[in-house]
Amino acid sequence: MSDRWLCGRFEFSLERPLLMGVVNVTPDSFSDGGQHVETTSAIAHAQKLVTEGAEILDIGGESTRPGALPVSIQEELARILPVIAAMRDSGAAISVDTCKPEVMRAALEAGADIINDVTGMRQPEAQRIVAAHPNCGVCLMHMQGEPRTMQSQPLYQNVVHEVKAALVAQAQLLERLGVKHARISLDPGLGFGKTLEHNYQLLHGLAQFVESGYPVVLGASRKSMIGAVTGKSVDQRLSGSIAAALAGVARGAAVLRVHDVDATRDALKVWASVQAAKGLS
Repeated sequence: MSDRWLCGRFEFSLERPLLMGVVNVTPDSFSDGGQHVETTSAIAHAQKLVTEGAEILDIGGESTRPGALPVSIQEELARILPVIAAMRDSGAAISVDTCKPEVMRAALEAGADIINDVTGMRQPEAQRIVAAHPNCGVCLMHMQGEPRTMQSQPLYQNVVHEVKAALVAQAQLLERLGVKHARISLDPGLGFGKTLEHNYQLLHGLAQFVESGYPVVLGASRKSMIGAVTGKSVDQRLSGSIAAALAGVARGAAVLRVHDVDATRDALKVWASVQAAKGLS
């Protein structure tokens, strides 16, 4: 397992899980769409997440929920660039959640530290952009299909094996292009072209991704896989989300992408105290 993640201005130790707070500057994201679409609201939310303990802010200007329609490059940039500018010196690393090479380039020029691509850097131009950057972090997420169609008929023979193999192949491709191993992280993409069963198989098998030697990012917060088990609506999935986060940490997750930073941070503190007590008993 990697012991550090290089992300632009930051070199994160992975001795404990990092918290990546979600900042959706969108009108239609599945969890908080419309709540922070205005720049002032998005910035205030980002500041709140940093105060609560987020080491990374993941800023997105285009929804990737199932069935979501794409937005123009200009609109996506208009949503995210003011937030990047406002939060650049907040003390948290700036991640930009985008699959558009043009947005990646502009975000990095504006000072972003991480590119989080839900398509796993499939586009050659996206690969070239991150390879040309000296030290930005890269999060490769797995998605079968595209947001508009990904949940129509997800199909795998062995979801853990296939998703891991696809992500490692992409990571190795980036390395051949000149991206350092320590800059790359992997996200199995819960909810992106997977059934409920696939999602829980991936979470259960997360340690296999950790064995690849790349930091693993887990994004289970408030997702439908939580609602399907608990019967709770999106705004009532905190307990289930924390349970999923701790299940991921137990299997080696290095980064937790969450909406509820403060509550997740408390859970991690208790978890860490239990782990520390092992040597005292």
